[in-house]
Amino acid sequence: MTIVAVNAHAPISSGEIPTTDPRRATDVEQKQQQIITILEELELDAILLQSPENIAWFTTGADLTRAGSNESCAAVFITQDARLIACSNVDANQIFDRSIPGLGFQIKTRPWYEPLSQLIRDLCKGRKVASDTGIESTLNLSERFKSIRITFSDLEGERMRELGKLVSHAVEATARRVERGQTEQEIAGCLSHRLLKHGVTPKRLQVMVDGQSIRYRHWGYGEDRLERYCVISAVGSQNGLHAAATRTVSLGKPPSSFIKSHHLALLMQATGMYFSKPGWAFFDTWNRVKRIYEKYECPDEWQHSDQADIIGYLPAETSILLNSEFTLQPGMATFWHPSVGPAMTGDTILIEEDQTIMITPMEQWPTAKIMVKEHQITLPDILILPDEA
Repeated sequence: MTIVAVNAHAPISSGEIPTTDPRRATDVEQKQQQIITILEELELDAILLQSPENIAWFTTGADLTRAGSNESCAAVFITQDARLIACSNVDANQIFDRSIPGLGFQIKTRPWYEPLSQLIRDLCKGRKVASDTGIESTLNLSERFKSIRITFSDLEGERMRELGKLVSHAVEATARRVERGQTEQEIAGCLSHRLLKHGVTPKRLQVMVDGQSIRYRHWGYGEDRLERYCVISAVGSQNGLHAAATRTVSLGKPPSSFIKSHHLALLMQATGMYFSKPGWAFFDTWNRVKRIYEKYECPDEWQHSDQADIIGYLPAETSILLNSEFTLQPGMATFWHPSVGPAMTGDTILIEEDQTIMITPMEQWPTAKIMVKEHQITLPDILILPDEA
């Protein structure tokens, strides 16, 4: 038997790794062209990306953060002719083997015991550089990059659809198996396991039993035990993108007041989804929802919690704000999550030229048919499990 010694410390060139995903490689090339356009427009030599969401966007899915951290362990430096990863020697092999194989990146490293900031200063020295953070007195283009990354390419749209299915499947599978006496954190643990098993990273989990959300609209999960009904919500991430879904389950028939609140929340959600149209100001869409709150005699309910977000490389890229002029465009995704009293609903939709698509579909789940402007929208109703108490 022959034993071949491998130098684990030698950095691997991206040219030595075959492209395993030609569509991703094409997507990265297209983003390089977008960067070149900015370089020429602003007469820049280079652009530096350090925010995880912008690195994930430019690399079409690479996660260059360390486990348990929201900060990048590397930076991306882009010129007209090259794209370069700046990182420590510890991270170099993993980044090239696992995060950006065959995507045409070069690498520049420093020893782990020297600050990455020094490497970044060296790269920027003598160059006119813009960045997404404003570091080292560079021109800060963070808002411009947000406006670019929230409109998805075809590949990103496909990935969002797949991610939406995985998130809603995990939430529903968890809800179908809840038991009386389980704590919120036990249910959240089951949900986290199901997401991770399918390659989805849990970013925000909410498990709210028996009206918990009346007082705490942004509640996560705690030690309270399930007795009658439960709202379960998840934001999951894969390839840097995020999708979210919310479902409600009850052990036996829930109180009539809760059913009423849930159906009102569905009506708000359906209205928001229907009027999430290309060219509409986000606030104009919101005004349609606000009128429904007023029509059904809960005019102040919306003030207790936020209602919707643009979702993408961040869980909340942009939220509805009063008098916002943000305009919806094809290729964007929104997460509508209205709440009424103890009830909360929520699904992610993808906006297309001529329609909106709910990308967190129901699977063997009861549905409610909501009419908005003579258009029927199907949304998840309350799952009622047998009450074995």
